[in-house]
Amino acid sequence: MRILVLGGTGFIGPHLVEYALSRGHTLTLFNRGRTKPGLFPKAEQLIGDRNAPDGHAALAGRTWDVVFDLPATTPQWVVNAAAVLKGKVDQYVYVSSTAAYKDFARSFPDETHPTQDPAPITGPDAAAAPFGNKKVRCEQLVQEAFGNGATIVRPGLIVGPGDLTDRFTYWPVRIEKGGEVLAPGKLEDPAQWIDARDLAEWMVRMVESRTTGVFNAVGPRTVCGIGELLYGIKACYANDTRFTWVPESFLTEQKVRSWAEMPVWSYTGATTVAFCTTVVDKAVKAGLTFRPLATTVRDGMAWYHSRPAAEQEKLRAGISMEREREVLAAWHAKQSEGR
Repeated sequence: MRILVLGGTGFIGPHLVEYALSRGHTLTLFNRGRTKPGLFPKAEQLIGDRNAPDGHAALAGRTWDVVFDLPATTPQWVVNAAAVLKGKVDQYVYVSSTAAYKDFARSFPDETHPTQDPAPITGPDAAAAPFGNKKVRCEQLVQEAFGNGATIVRPGLIVGPGDLTDRFTYWPVRIEKGGEVLAPGKLEDPAQWIDARDLAEWMVRMVESRTTGVFNAVGPRTVCGIGELLYGIKACYANDTRFTWVPESFLTEQKVRSWAEMPVWSYTGATTVAFCTTVVDKAVKAGLTFRPLATTVRDGMAWYHSRPAAEQEKLRAGISMEREREVLAAWHAKQSEGR
């Protein structure tokens, strides 16, 4: 197939491009040429700035079988891309987010769950609109322009090699250090994530089979408990890690939040629970598969240890070890008072 990738050099992009090339497809990458230039010498490179009024000019007069729109959060980008590509591609795959759903405190959203109000395309409120509202507007624009050729993919937390958010990475980094580890809530509290490679490879297989529609894309196959995640990571290390499970109520008192200081984790009633209980039956039926947790941990940590020392020292998510010790000390003190 002739595949156009808008982006292609960020987090998901390299995994998708590598997999598509390995399956014999012809790739064209369209981006500003600033991030990792020359990364894929076997792929055609087109330069353009999607923020510019004529930023998509390099695509004019060309045709492709499929386009993957990986980075777009700005609705105007989709408007401009559609103006050039409508009628020129058979399938347009837009990577959205489960943040598109309304009411994050409601558990188990499937693809029919109500979505946020769409953000404005232009005007003073467009740039300030929340992330999920922007994604909803982008989805609508893709569906309006490409109709039955539109594929909307709504991932949850994307993890693995290349992830700069550190939201998932916090846990293997902390567990690798060993000792007493603050573990949130109850073992069965929900947690979900998807390896970027599972997401990217599935999307390539989706276009090979001409599958269209709207799909949630997160994993594992069924909702995992935070205990299963943490003990699964612990099994990757032969050290003295031991978990101290602290109730959600105490963590709330200590201003330790789910999804922030305690990444990946959520609980019933939390404003983040939808992110950890997303229904993925439709995607699984369409061929979404999940590699073992140990593989994600091993490869993700190999990439993490290849990063600059300054990035390794200061994670962008999770709780600092100093603050962790404070919360654990307060919890132990409270337990002693109750004896």
